[in-house]
Amino acid sequence: MRVLHFYKTYLPENFTGIPRVIHTLATTLAPAGVESEVLALSPRPAPAPLLIDGHRVHQARQDLFVASTGLSLSVIPAFRRLARAADILHYHFPWPVADALHLAFGRGKPAVVTYHSDIVRQKRLARLHAPLMHRFLERVDAIIATSPDYAATSPVLARHRDRVEVIPIGLPPRTPPEAGRVARWRAELGAGFMLFVGAARYYKGLEFLRAAAALTPVPIVLVGEGDPGPLPANMRHLGPVSDADREALLELSAGLVLPSHLRAEAFGIVLAEAARAGRAMISCAIGTGTSFVNRDGETGFVVPPADPAALAEAMARLAGDPALAARMGAAARRRFEAHFTAEAMGAAHLALYRRLASSMSARIS
Repeated sequence: MRVLHFYKTYLPENFTGIPRVIHTLATTLAPAGVESEVLALSPRPAPAPLLIDGHRVHQARQDLFVASTGLSLSVIPAFRRLARAADILHYHFPWPVADALHLAFGRGKPAVVTYHSDIVRQKRLARLHAPLMHRFLERVDAIIATSPDYAATSPVLARHRDRVEVIPIGLPPRTPPEAGRVARWRAELGAGFMLFVGAARYYKGLEFLRAAAALTPVPIVLVGEGDPGPLPANMRHLGPVSDADREALLELSAGLVLPSHLRAEAFGIVLAEAARAGRAMISCAIGTGTSFVNRDGETGFVVPPADPAALAEAMARLAGDPALAARMGAAARRRFEAHFTAEAMGAAHLALYRRLASSMSARIS
């Protein structure tokens, strides 16, 4: 079975968020006989397909990038060619280019879209995009929501509920950090700090985390790209780190804090990473998958969004009570094993792909 994933960015330029989900699907499903290919845009496209961890990656030149949307002319013939050869088309929303190209050239092939997020920030463009978006969602065979919470609260998904299925994002097994790496970070930072992992984006709530830091002496370590703004004395920004270093920092932390206050934080993969590492979590109640990964009072604390006092109180409780943090971390690990493994995500996608392919064969015959 050949599956074509289509999204605006992918490896080697981008290995965060949606590209990481696509990569996990491709590598997890390869042993089951699924031949995954990815078509994405790149400012500097390779002249020939790249082979990345066993799957082919095709790159079209990105001509423009406007309102978080990559645009390309050369992607049109590339999509037509690759779509003809695919058994399943798998889109990753939001990206209006995919909507348009499916309606123009993708019909007649089984199609699934993973609905990663509502369009939150570009509200005017979202209104212009809405007719195309709804027509696209009406024409695909299945829509994947990554949590029941997002499926229940998205006004867009409410219009297409008959084709919505929930498949949570899953992660591959954890590679435990080397003892020497943990020791080096312990010597630099100590232990028992709260850890934030993520780029400094508008929806991450870093302004509220900074305000919370002023209300508690708990040390907070930030990891990720971008400028987090002026930091109080008990906050430290490390910038981007490797996956191995991130696991070492999780090992030393009292827990992970994700203060995202807007629905653009649709799932919170970093929460699943913390749960995989057996760490307690703090997140905000924003009606998305963050509260599906992190269960209030069980795996950590869920606090009101944009509430520095509530964030400060939750951090102080975890950092000040190692036994509580350990109990919640153990519960988080159990929840990870039950819901968020790559194996479970892959099996659910494989069953969906086979069902759609079988349905198409029945229609043709």
